[in-house]
Amino acid sequence: MNEIRAIEASQMKAEPDSFNPGDTVKVHFKIIEGKTERIQVYEGTVIAIKNSRTGKSFTVRKNSYGVGVERVFPFHSPRIAKVEVIRPGKVRRAKLYYIRDKIGKAAKIKELIVSKKNAQKKAAAPAPAAPASEQ
Repeated sequence: MNEIRAIEASQMKAEPDSFNPGDTVKVHFKIIEGKTERIQVYEGTVIAIKNSRTGKSFTVRKNSYGVGVERVFPFHSPRIAKVEVIRPGKVRRAKLYYIRDKIGKAAKIKELIVSKKNAQKKAAAPAPAAPASEQ
């Protein structure tokens, strides 16, 4: 059993990309055609993240010429070059399957607005200072 965990640990990414359901993302995916290799960008909304160690995956949905298209990407795949978060989404659920039934504006997800103060605090989180001793 430990051998299986060791193999899984070697296949996992060191730094996983940070995004949540409801976020609009661009997935840069490597496509291999014969001897050539190129990167294809797939932009859409993350509607689900399924967790299971190396089997972790996420589903991205987009509308292509009026038709809803979903694609499931393995989280730790070596073919995923990077995942960019375009717009963080404000949702209250982990699985957004209800969006499949929505059409047009009803399928939109509100944008999560982060105040500048909170963004600066997260970006520059200083180490806690030592208490000053009184003399």
